[in-house]
Amino acid sequence: MDDDYISLTDIARHKNTDYPSEVIQNWMRNRSTVEFLGLWERIHNPNFNYIEFEVIDREAGRNAFVLTPKRWTETVGAIGITTKQGRYAATYAHKDVAFKFASWISAEFELYIIKDYQRLKSDENSRISLDWNVKRILAKVNYKIHTDAIRDNLIPPELTARQRLFVYADEADLLNVALFGMAADEWRKANPSKSGNMRDHATIEQLLVLANLENVNAPYIGKGIPQAERIAELNSLARS
Repeated sequence: MDDDYISLTDIARHKNTDYPSEVIQNWMRNRSTVEFLGLWERIHNPNFNYIEFEVIDREAGRNAFVLTPKRWTETVGAIGITTKQGRYAATYAHKDVAFKFASWISAEFELYIIKDYQRLKSDENSRISLDWNVKRILAKVNYKIHTDAIRDNLIPPELTARQRLFVYADEADLLNVALFGMAADEWRKANPSKSGNMRDHATIEQLLVLANLENVNAPYIGKGIPQAERIAELNSLARS
């Protein structure tokens, strides 16, 4: 049996050792269970029989309604629940369905699932926050060294503030091309649906390389090395 599938029969034995199959049937006859199973199949099963499901869905919740794993799988072509016949007969379900069943069996288990989900979300948010802070710090590393080199060596004093911005942007694009293979405006045209700029979407590794390229480019600027020569060297460094 696939690792994604868990024995409902084993879980049901914790509720009733002698009649686990009846526990499963009692769970499956609930309207909320039928709705859940139907939703799961819609999402994961391309061959789900919607027409037959509508028949079962209309019957669900009535006093005389009975739904067994065998009827469910054979009628709607379900894949979320399977049955194994023979001496070691048992009912298995995908872990999504099995967790739903276990939550119905045990309030303690349901609370555990809720608590564990909250813990995982808290861990994920902490990781995202850490990732954002690392990127923010890396984006600042060597930035001032690089801009000071541009100011001291490439910007004539007679330029206006607006003209100076063009020089800074030109050197920033030099690094963009060396690392990402495209300028900022090229990236925006290729990614119209994304907000921010290419550096906002860079990985931590890319930002680390960028910080080092800024550190290397600053003395190159101080030595008066032409841009065409610098970009070739910087691209080689970025690749290595």
